Amino acid sequence: MTTNKKIAHQVIDLEIKALKKLKRSISVSFDQAVNAIVKCQSKVILCGVGKSYLIASKIAATLSSVGCPSFSISANDCSHGNLGSISKKDLLILISNSGETQELKPVIKYANRNKITLIGIVSKKNSLLHNASDIKLSIPEVKEAGLGIVPTSSTSEQLAIGDCLAVAALNKKRFSKQNFKEFHPSGSLGAKLKTVEDLMISGNKIPFINENTKMTKALNVITKKKLGILIAIDNKKFTTGIITDGQIRRSSQKNNSLFNLKVKKVMTKNPISVDKDMLAVKGLSIMSDKKITSLCVHKNNKSKKTIGVLHIHNILDGNIS
Repeated sequence: MTTNKKIAHQVIDLEIKALKKLKRSISVSFDQAVNAIVKCQSKVILCGVGKSYLIASKIAATLSSVGCPSFSISANDCSHGNLGSISKKDLLILISNSGETQELKPVIKYANRNKITLIGIVSKKNSLLHNASDIKLSIPEVKEAGLGIVPTSSTSEQLAIGDCLAVAALNKKRFSKQNFKEFHPSGSLGAKLKTVEDLMISGNKIPFINENTKMTKALNVITKKKLGILIAIDNKKFTTGIITDGQIRRSSQKNNSLFNLKVKKVMTKNPISVDKDMLAVKGLSIMSDKKITSLCVHKNNKSKKTIGVLHIHNILDGNIS
């Protein structure tokens, strides 16, 4: 009797073979499709039937996330008004294994009649979709798992070619991590891509204190700012040190005249400063390694000019882990 584990291995092996065939089939038409996506001045619309429509929805979401505005529509709905969603400036990508699906015919005719650029992702050559496409992305015919008819290997190919198009378009558009972050402001991806600048406190909220100020006044400032730290600066406003509330408590136990001392006699010199464009998760790593709760922030390699403070509370509030 065939075990479930063996069946799983067989399905995976079939899909691996399918992807290897797909890899060998990549041709100049792939370049044409990527160029068409990048040059599209309107929307990229992906359309399919059944499982292919589900794949179309995923590809559309991926393209949108890398700066290529896209959405998916079901070919079934196109006969009931959704063709009106497609304009002449759009790029249309139709996905079908056979290329002969009846529901696709009205969509193909509409695209051809309105001179809408059509990319066909299809296995059957000389099919209706293949012949009607301006750019033909032929994917190899492969053996399906599950009675040889359940869409498995073929949908893996469709999904993979969609990912290939999205990543190639990303590179051609010079889409950066910063761009990606703008499209993913929430969730785990958004958190991972947040920079120190996104989370730091700045302006009047920074607890600056002149290094020549007496600790009596410094204590009032640290209480007022409620961050548990002070950033010491000189007369030129360059950062010279940092004082924490814990440091003040420990020093007061050792020195009865602490509050008559100047800040520069108590502070820790040369505090750690990080660039504003550093990923916040890297800032957290530095805090953990150094066993500290705050970082000074600078820009343009001017590490002595503090423009912000990144506190552990900012990290926690930003869901960085």
